[in-house]
Amino acid sequence: MKKPSSKEKKEQKKPGICIALIPIITMSILLGVGYGIYQIRPQVLLVAAAFLTGIIGFFLKFKWSVMEKGIVDSIQKSMPAILIMLCVGLLIGSWIACGTIPMVIYYGLKLISPKYFLVTACFVCSLISLATGTSWGTIGTLGVAFIGIAMGLGIPLGPAAGAIVAGSYFGDKLSPFSDVTNLAPVAAGSNLFDHIRHMIWSATPAWLIGLFVYFLIGLNYGSGNIQSESMDLITKTLKENFNFNIILLLPMVIVFYFAFSKKPTIPGMLLSTFAAAILAFIFQNASVQEVATALNTGYKAQTGVEQVDALISRGGLMSMMETQLVAFTAFSFGGIMQSTGLLSVILDKVMKFANKVWSIVMTTVIAAVTTALITGSSYLSMIIPGDLLSPIYKKKGLAAKNLSRIIEESGAIIVPLIPWSMAGVYITGTLGVSTFSYLPWAIMNYAAVLILVLFGFTKFTMAPKIRDDETQIGS
Repeated sequence: MKKPSSKEKKEQKKPGICIALIPIITMSILLGVGYGIYQIRPQVLLVAAAFLTGIIGFFLKFKWSVMEKGIVDSIQKSMPAILIMLCVGLLIGSWIACGTIPMVIYYGLKLISPKYFLVTACFVCSLISLATGTSWGTIGTLGVAFIGIAMGLGIPLGPAAGAIVAGSYFGDKLSPFSDVTNLAPVAAGSNLFDHIRHMIWSATPAWLIGLFVYFLIGLNYGSGNIQSESMDLITKTLKENFNFNIILLLPMVIVFYFAFSKKPTIPGMLLSTFAAAILAFIFQNASVQEVATALNTGYKAQTGVEQVDALISRGGLMSMMETQLVAFTAFSFGGIMQSTGLLSVILDKVMKFANKVWSIVMTTVIAAVTTALITGSSYLSMIIPGDLLSPIYKKKGLAAKNLSRIIEESGAIIVPLIPWSMAGVYITGTLGVSTFSYLPWAIMNYAAVLILVLFGFTKFTMAPKIRDDETQIGS
């Protein structure tokens, strides 16, 4: 597409701050009311916000070709990360089909000592959520089992649910299989594995603080071996439906080797998927059609045990479509905002405050938390601040992985602590514990935000930008 001529540039009007804020305010209202109250899908609401922004663009004398190019450029920048997201769908389906993830769940439940309930609940949920990439799935299966144990032992349900939520979301946000963990680098323009490694600096201390508190509190509840029919049923069912062998760890080793040796991400994921498919034929006697289905629409467990089926029926290319549609529509909105100059007007105002590392971090935290409170959506609390604030990080020479870390830990991980969010409603309905009861005890979820603010003031772990294309591993 050709660039606008000098005559066209003269006709284009420079918007004032009041005009520039109209799309942001409208989007906030649409998402807060439409998604937060009426549960209208966010993709439709984001298209409506983009349409209104386009109308403002026409009012400012911008041609459609200019705005269209802005949309295309915005989406194009996210394509490397979106391709990784598609590969993650393949990985999850193949790793479950071959037995890698079921084996990790089985031995995770078997090997961890249940001597201290709160610590054990948090630790086990962390491990299983890390392996499966789903906080909701972990809470809906193992979380329910742990709540049943807590009731039997007379342990207060607030701390019990808090430990479950914190553990489930800790594993989720560090798992390469998690949708939110994949979406954060897409929104910020960073690399998935760089993002995960960078997040360890803030996530791990917050998690350890929580475990220490759970340990101290748990001393008041006594100790002893915990028997759970639900967990026994899960491990027994997994053992009956999958053949376990240490070779099943090979697909996991391949991915970690590519990640830590800083080799290209996508070839490593595809190689791991291929290895998992071969292992599914050998160890699980899977047919070609079964493996192909797991890769496309996800693995569909048919064990006859609802808890197990819910935990491992996941993955596939199609499982990533919902997340990608949210990303495409959000980037379309952002592309029009950028191409019409509306975004630059807002950022000029923001930059007057966000001109130091600490103020940039504080601005990002506030933007992510505010979006989470307005929308109640993990996806939107990352995409919107990430897309809007990424130019500031580039201008100040800060790596995009700083931004992706902050928006995930200040946005997505805060959402389950919001009573009107989908996550808050789901957790309350699933565990039977109110959001306000478990909120103080989900220590990792909010301690990570405080640690990020501390990093902003001290500049500790605030990595500098070392290359223009930060979607490549090692950035």
